[in-house]
Amino acid sequence: MRLSPVASHMETRPLGDTGHESSVLTFGAIALNYLDQPAANGMVDSALDAGVNHVDVAPTYGDAERKLAPKLGERRDEVFLGCKTQERTYAGAWGELHRSLDRLGVDKIDLYQFHAVTRYDELEAITGEYTPEMARDEDPGALRAFLEAKEEGLIDHVGLTSHGDPALIREAIRRIPELETVMFPFNFTLAGKDGPEHDYRSVVELANEKGLGTLCIKAFAKGPWPDDLSGNDRPYETWYEPYDAPADLEDCLRFALSHDVTSITNAGDPELVPAILDAAKAFEPMNGDERAELLERARDADSPVPAP
Repeated sequence: MRLSPVASHMETRPLGDTGHESSVLTFGAIALNYLDQPAANGMVDSALDAGVNHVDVAPTYGDAERKLAPKLGERRDEVFLGCKTQERTYAGAWGELHRSLDRLGVDKIDLYQFHAVTRYDELEAITGEYTPEMARDEDPGALRAFLEAKEEGLIDHVGLTSHGDPALIREAIRRIPELETVMFPFNFTLAGKDGPEHDYRSVVELANEKGLGTLCIKAFAKGPWPDDLSGNDRPYETWYEPYDAPADLEDCLRFALSHDVTSITNAGDPELVPAILDAAKAFEPMNGDERAELLERARDADSPVPAP
């Protein structure tokens, strides 16, 4: 997909073998869910004007799809649009794709992704492999729907997202040769931990070997919310406690993007987005000493991922 020139410079990187050059920051449109429509319009304009050309949204993000739609109508040629579904069956995926197209007011989604795949039985359902439940319905799986939608021109590329075990993500890459992108957690808290459950570097390596674009989430995660802090008392609309000081946000962004990944998404709270946009526009890679210092700083910190 050819995109119009962006209004402001932001580094871009090849999104695997898709042919698209993604901005190093992907706008996570979940932030729009917490804004009224005028403010949502302003945030989308700010992201695109800053040089963002990749936008990610999902039907599970409240009314983010509907709030993204007005600016998509005005600036569609500037946006590589990613959307997702948590449906695993053929009929379910077809139905949700059409509902998303309608809510977004578009006739095509550039990247459609299997969303939040964290269990092997989900992977089997997506690919139409045998499970006792699937045997009764003989459902061919969501992958079949994706491939047919691609043939019909409703989507351009196929991806998968997961915040689960890195081994499951690697298995999905091997089992679904049609995948063109993968989205997964990556931050310095995770990178400093030992054990296979934190080994998202191996996902980066396999994805790059297979020519997949790599989209990173939770780059700004500090740790799980304290147990004694209820949802209503949390200062941010994120399911993890985020870093929030501009210098820390810059460190998070620079660390993640100093690895061989394509793009990272902003934290989901709209209050954090402006500082993250500023950091992305000013991005410079971290050297080895800087990365080592961050890894040591987070050595004993708890990570909010992977999650079951």
